[in-house]
Amino acid sequence: MVSGKHKSNSKRKVFVKAPGNTVKVHYRERKPNKAVCAVYGTPLAGVARETPSKMRNMPKTAKRPERPYGGVLSSRAMREKMKKKAREL
Repeated sequence: MVSGKHKSNSKRKVFVKAPGNTVKVHYRERKPNKAVCAVYGTPLAGVARETPSKMRNMPKTAKRPERPYGGVLSSRAMREKMKKKAREL
């Protein structure tokens, strides 16, 4: 029987083949959902989808794109926003 901490679905089950041809169940943290654009709700490209502990050890450039509104807006939404800003001046 599994221990109580493994009964919830907060961790995912990973079936690992061990020596002796036995299959063991490892419990690993689930990855977070994909980051989405604040305007269109489409998944953002170039934004890492990792656990917080792995994100802490990643360089800043690997976490999100190096451009205005990187990691918040999709490239399409960012382009439209920049055009709007330029036309207001």
